[in-house]
Amino acid sequence: MNYSEIKSHFEALLNRSDNTNALTETFIEQGLSRLGRQLRTPMQERVKTYNFASATSKVVLPNDFLQLISLYYDKAELTRVPMSRYVELNDGTVGKPITFTRQAEELLLNPIPNTGTLNLYYYASFPRFTTGTSTTFLGDVAPDALIYAALTYASDYYLDSRQQLFEAKLQQFMQELQEQSNDQELNAGGQAIQPSFRFSEDL
Repeated sequence: MNYSEIKSHFEALLNRSDNTNALTETFIEQGLSRLGRQLRTPMQERVKTYNFASATSKVVLPNDFLQLISLYYDKAELTRVPMSRYVELNDGTVGKPITFTRQAEELLLNPIPNTGTLNLYYYASFPRFTTGTSTTFLGDVAPDALIYAALTYASDYYLDSRQQLFEAKLQQFMQELQEQSNDQELNAGGQAIQPSFRFSEDL
């Protein structure tokens, strides 16, 4: 579905004469944000590449960044360490980075690279719609989840008695999406069990 179709379907389900187009767009934006916070699917995976031509001790996270999956320099994955450990390790040495930590919207690297390529593999927020005819992967694959996410916010705004129904449908759609994504990862082949701390360390 494109943006106009999603809005039309949302408004038909909400079925309120006092709703405005501006409110519809606000509810959809809120729904997008909620889905981004709660889902972790291949639709959200992105890769940001940083190329170094001089000594660079830190890089800025992308604006759509939600959660780190992996950070690797050339062919080696970097290890995240606490800030206290990073301070101990960081002596200004220039070379191939091995560890990193996060500070606000930046990733601090140690040692400091002056050449090569750093790849940030991460989960991103869902892209916003720009025009009525614009489409996104979420709008094509799971417009029902987006519409019902928007309806939960609309029901809060209007104190709508269907709030629990909208929330239950949203939870169903999100569970289906997440289970499908999890199954895709498990059935991809060549999977290896990773150290548990890799999965628990969110930025």
